[in-house]
Formats: sequence, C-alpha cells, structure tokens
Amino acid sequence: MKKTKAVLLGVILWSLLLISGCNFIRIEEEPRKPLEYSIVKNEDLPAELAALIQEKKANEFQLTYQSEKELFLIKGYGQQMSGGYSISVEELGVTSQAVFFRTQLIGPSDGKVALSPPSYPYIVVKTKYRKEPVIFE
Repeated sequence: MKKTKAVLLGVILWSLLLISGCNFIRIEEEPRKPLEYSIVKNEDLPAELAALIQEKKANEFQLTYQSEKELFLIKGYGQQMSGGYSISVEELGVTSQAVFFRTQLIGPSDGKVALSPPSYPYIVVKTKYRKEPVIFE
C-alpha cells in the first residue's frame, strides 16, 4: 500500500513538473514590406559570385552575396533532367527581424521536355544592402 502511494505521488509530482514547464507562446509576425529588386543576368554578375554559382549549381543551393552597397540573393534548384525551366519570385519582403525570399521553380511545358540536355536553373536577385538576416522560404 505504501509503495502504491509513493508511486502515485511520484507520478503526480512528475506530471505537475511537466505541466508547469510548458508554456504556450504566441508569436505574431509583423506584415512584410515589399523590397525593390532587379533580376541579374549572367553577364552582369560579379566574377566571384559567378564562380560560386558554377561551383554549387549541380545541387540545390541558397546564397547571399554582398558587393559594396548591394545584396545579391541567389536560389538554385540543382540539376534538372531537361531545359525549359523558369523561376518566379513569389516574394521579396522585409520585417524588422529578417528579409524573406520566396521563389518557385516552374517546369517546362510539355512540348519543351523532349530530348534536351540537363539544366541547372537558378535566379539571382539584386537589392539594396540590408543588415537583417535572409530567410529563404
């Protein structure tokens, strides 16, 4: 009987300890403000950045690169089995906490899939330098 009470008391104390340690925190995200940006062509890339992209393009990657007063955001989708892919910028926005960059890979139309060599789609976006960290979504 004493052993059962001791076990029951232990379970109750353990449960109270677990419950008191759990708090629900509600994080409210502030609205994102759109950032102005431009899409950078391959021939306009800084040489160092172009070399980094060539090095990483076989696999999916995300890069940020700062050059003087500009911030480059790069999203690569790795090797695809054919050409004809495009990438759209879904969002480039900022809060007081971070810069958010969301893109989408758009597959080739049915007519463009036929026997083309593999491709390595990526997008490079340039905006003004920001101190906030970048979150790729």
